[in-house]
Amino acid sequence: MSNLNDILNQAIQIAKPNLSKGKLADYIPELTKSNPQNIGICIVDLEKNIYEAGDSNVKFTIQSVSKPIMLALALLEYDEEKIFSKVGKEPSGDPFNSYMKLEIVKPSKPYNPFINAGAIAIASIIKGENLQEKENKILDFFRKMACNPDISINDSVYKSEKETGHRNRAIGHILKNEGIIEGDVEETLDLYFKQCSIEVTVKDLALMGLCLAQNGINYNGERILDEKISKIVKAFMFTCGMYDESGEYAINVGIPSKSGVGGGIMASVPFKYGIGTYSPSLDCKGNSIGGLDMLKFISEKLNLSIL
Repeated sequence: MSNLNDILNQAIQIAKPNLSKGKLADYIPELTKSNPQNIGICIVDLEKNIYEAGDSNVKFTIQSVSKPIMLALALLEYDEEKIFSKVGKEPSGDPFNSYMKLEIVKPSKPYNPFINAGAIAIASIIKGENLQEKENKILDFFRKMACNPDISINDSVYKSEKETGHRNRAIGHILKNEGIIEGDVEETLDLYFKQCSIEVTVKDLALMGLCLAQNGINYNGERILDEKISKIVKAFMFTCGMYDESGEYAINVGIPSKSGVGGGIMASVPFKYGIGTYSPSLDCKGNSIGGLDMLKFISEKLNLSIL
């Protein structure tokens, strides 16, 4: 599409004035080193054309955008019955780091795999003899999804998350108490902190989004997932992917997407595009202000809503 570069640059210009309205995720100290004025975007289409604009080469940690990829990996390793005995299928309506419903709803299990409790539950069942084997497995899977062999974990962010992740640690122990986590809690939490600390660019997110848009076939033409898994993951992205702002986002943008407090958003337009955005200035729900603005503009401009 000849004018797609122009549309991406327009999207950045529209989003830039609002970046000062948000704030960085300061509860993870290492994330406060991000530049709140950074903003970038990448779109990859089915013909393998890659369009980038803004700060598209800036690396950032994937954070909760890892959750759809981890769900896909878990669905490769287990049947649906096993997965959904650990997590539910519904939006929670609560902040992503809430554990309130684990206390008040019985039988207790996380509402979906994209809130922190659900993602920790998913991390607990990834197969491997030890933490190192599991870490290698998830990195290999992320690299295949993004067709990037250089994807790695940002050790400084990982250590920062581990040192300050008291709320996630509390969630992990509640899950253990309820029988959701079967193995070692600290090993599960360690893997969760590591998955959130995987470092990417908007191009990596766009390529992973493309893999899902093509129902499991990555940029290199390799089938990574079957269609059923891809559809399950995209369904969760559409209903639960933007924290407790998911309903409003579905109305305003209408694209299966997943955000992270590192400032990234991965979007997957079925059989059209994979999209990655980055802007670390967040709104009160934990979503990237710049990413929301850009995706809303692009969705309207290109008529991308699946509704």
